[in-house]
Amino acid sequence: MDIRPTEVKDWMLLKQVRLAALLDTPTAFGVSYQTAALYSDAQWKDRASSAGTEFWLAVKDDKPVGMIGAAVSGANRYNLIGMWVDPTARGSGVAAQLVEAVKSRAIEKGHDRVFLDVSPDNTRASNFYLNQGFSFIDEWEPLESHPHIMVQTMLWTIQS
Repeated sequence: MDIRPTEVKDWMLLKQVRLAALLDTPTAFGVSYQTAALYSDAQWKDRASSAGTEFWLAVKDDKPVGMIGAAVSGANRYNLIGMWVDPTARGSGVAAQLVEAVKSRAIEKGHDRVFLDVSPDNTRASNFYLNQGFSFIDEWEPLESHPHIMVQTMLWTIQS
C-alpha cells in the first residue's frame, strides 16, 4: 500500500476515488456527487495540485483505494476532510495510515491539533476516529450537502 500526497498528474485518480466515495457514502461529505461530477478537468487538476486543500491517496496495484484531505481554515484550524476507504480495503489499516499522514503534515506545518467533523450517527467513522486519538468537542453544525444532518467536531491534540 502506498500513501502519497497528490500531484497534478494524479488528478484522474483523485477524481475516480472522490466520486466513488460520494457514491458509496453520499451523506458523509460536504459536497454531493452531482456537484463533484460537474467539476471540470481543470478543477480536478487544481485539487490534485494541493494548492489549497491537500489530498493524499492510498494506492494499491496502481488503483486508488482510499483518500483523505486536509486544509487550514480561516480560523487557522488544521482540518481533516474527505476521508474514505474503498469497501474492499476497509479493515486493512489503510484508514489509520491516511490519518497518520494528515497528523504528520499538521505537525510539519506547526499545528498541534487536528479537527474534523463527523455525524455521531456514523458510528463506524466515529469509533474509528476515537481509536485514532480524537475526541468529541461541543461544536455542531449542519452538513453542507445535507443540512438535515448535524455533524459534531472532533479534535486530536499532539501529545508532548
